[in-house]
Amino acid sequence: MREMQTALDGDASSEALERLSYLAHQLKGSGGSYGYQRISADAAEIEKAVESGDGSLAAKVKQHVENLRAEIDRGTKELSAHA
Repeated sequence: MREMQTALDGDASSEALERLSYLAHQLKGSGGSYGYQRISADAAEIEKAVESGDGSLAAKVKQHVENLRAEIDRGTKELSAHA
């Protein structure tokens, strides 16, 4: 998540966008594999937004990154409570 946020806050170079797409793709697969459908869905939307080159990319991606951060924090707290 930190790397995704850094890519988002930095320049919008093609390398940064490519890295963001890659990270979203990885997170999409991992979220689905571990049963976190919300994480997988938000990551898929980030990947799709980056690949489409949509003019509102930054706003869309920021919202999905915030959603992912909240879901990961919730899952972490849930796992800690069961430990």
